[in-house]
Amino acid sequence: MAKRERVVRMSVEQPLWRALTAYRVLTMGYAVLLFVFTREQFERPWVAVGFLAVMSVWTLVTLPKVAGAAGCTKRFLVADLTVALTGILLTPLADVHARTFDGPTLPGIWTAGSVLAYAIKGGWRWAAFASSLVAVANIVERGHPSRDTLHNVLLVWVASIAIGYVVEVARASERTLARALEIEAATRERERLARDIHDSVLQVLAMVQRRGTALGGEAAELGRMAGEQEIALRTLVAGGLTRASHVSEDVSLGAVVREVEEPDDEGPADLRSLLARHAGARVTFSEPGAPVLLAPAAARELAAAVGAALDNVRSHAGEAARAWILLEDWPDEVIVTVRDDGPGIPEGRLAQAEGEGRLGVAQSIRGRLRDLGGSAELISVPGQGTEVELKVPRGKAGK
Repeated sequence: MAKRERVVRMSVEQPLWRALTAYRVLTMGYAVLLFVFTREQFERPWVAVGFLAVMSVWTLVTLPKVAGAAGCTKRFLVADLTVALTGILLTPLADVHARTFDGPTLPGIWTAGSVLAYAIKGGWRWAAFASSLVAVANIVERGHPSRDTLHNVLLVWVASIAIGYVVEVARASERTLARALEIEAATRERERLARDIHDSVLQVLAMVQRRGTALGGEAAELGRMAGEQEIALRTLVAGGLTRASHVSEDVSLGAVVREVEEPDDEGPADLRSLLARHAGARVTFSEPGAPVLLAPAAARELAAAVGAALDNVRSHAGEAARAWILLEDWPDEVIVTVRDDGPGIPEGRLAQAEGEGRLGVAQSIRGRLRDLGGSAELISVPGQGTEVELKVPRGKAGK
């Protein structure tokens, strides 16, 4: 059974919401303590007590609202900013000397939490709007734009806009990353599907074309049609096929189709048993004396890459060519070498084949090894055969 890998991503702004929640609670407590220690300075302490009680209840009741972007609606943001602005404007009523000595307002730095909520929710434009209203309220509360007042207003304005801009950049980066992951997943699926098609349908069509041409007569026409379908299918695969249903193999032309039993996913698979199925009169298999245990998925992919290499031997070196499979089990990697005594591969032929949509080496062999974290090295000398060396790191293949 195939296993699907699911990537769980957390929004980049979620930590900001958690920090804002803690900030509101802490600054609420600070505003209350500040009043307790300076209550003798208030001409109308009951005004301060009333507002701080409302602000404290509002802060605690609305904690779920600032826990995430979903709960922080526009209506809540407006109400929250209204509470902050009301506290600023009520400060002269509770403490007449606040205007003279530039003392703190009733909500104090709790007000910045309302502005930060705008920044996290809507970006720097929302932050500029909210901080501008807070600036106007502070100037009205003081009655005159003193240096300290302007300093505090400018600090909140710049900080909130900067945070809002950072949030927008983070969101854009998150969208770009999500898109890149989708493209990577689609590319991997296309390559996997291309390998499956190459190992099944394309191989059968190529065989029908060769046999039909050799037999002549009506069989030659059938071979020609199979060749045309092979070319069309290769073009489709190379052109960027990203989704397809499972490919069924239903061959009734007398062709022999290999049916390889998949190892059990519940435990490690012995790679020797999978590669031994390729051994025959013209294929010699050499193996270690001990089991070569790999994860089932890695063993299947490595065996399929070996099968693709042998298919290339039969297709390009001829039915009379001989091949040798050597399996080596090292502490840090597994190496499988496939060698033949065919005519070899002319220089530049692989690049030409890939450009024509023939993905036997590019996808069925190198693509599989790349997905396993390994490598596939092909060495060919015209007239001296071809050698394909497949290496998979033990740490990768064992997963």
